[in-house]
Formats: sequence, structure tokens, C-alpha cells
Amino acid sequence: MNDSEDKLPKNRVPAIRVLAMPKDANPTGDIFGGWIISHADTAGAVAAMKRSSGRVVTVAVNNFEFKKPVFVGDLLSCYTEILKVGRTSMTIKVTAYAERDSREKCVIKVTEATIVYVALDKNRKPRPVDN
Repeated sequence: MNDSEDKLPKNRVPAIRVLAMPKDANPTGDIFGGWIISHADTAGAVAAMKRSSGRVVTVAVNNFEFKKPVFVGDLLSCYTEILKVGRTSMTIKVTAYAERDSREKCVIKVTEATIVYVALDKNRKPRPVDN
């Protein structure tokens, strides 16, 4: 086990946590990539909304890497890090970990993504991110 990648980040709270269910999997029990993408995007949006104090929209996925599979029964935890804040945009890194067997506390880094969000005003037009 790689000590730096196969542990949940210490002193950090995940943006979201979700349990992988049978309805989210293919016939062999692997969770669909789209399910993982959706949750990573949601986690990134949570961080972007908090940072910009309002509504955001996803405008780009610059990188998405599936490192290991996610299986039915895994608890997916998505952590975020703000990499860059522009005038109206934010680049967020999302790292997802799967907790496989709660009794043995097996943790595996499964996904990394870099996603760009733009802050929107009430008319759905780009607005400055509060700095």
C-alpha cells in the first residue's frame, strides 16, 4: 500500500461521501465511470460554490484519471482543493478515495480530476469571484 495515496487525508473533511450501490454498476460489479464523474463534479461544485459564495457552473474538465476501479459497497469520499482562482473562474482538484472493507479499513485512491467552474449571477451571467 502506498502510504501517501492510500489513506484518507488527515485533518480534512470530504466535500461529499456516497455509497456505491448495485444500480450504479455494470453486470460484473464495477461502478460506471459516469457515476464517479457525476460525484466528482458535485464535490468540485460544492467547493466552488463555497469559495464564490453563490451559484457556479462547470465549464471544463481539464483532467480526469481513473486510477483504480470502484465496486459495489465502496464508500466514495471526494476531497477538494482550490488550485486557482481567476476573475470569474475557479480550478478545483478533486481526489476520490474508496473505502473497501470498513472492518479492515482498506482505503484506495481511485480518481483524480481537475475541473473549472465559473461563478454566475442571478441572470446566469459570469460574475466576479469574491476575493
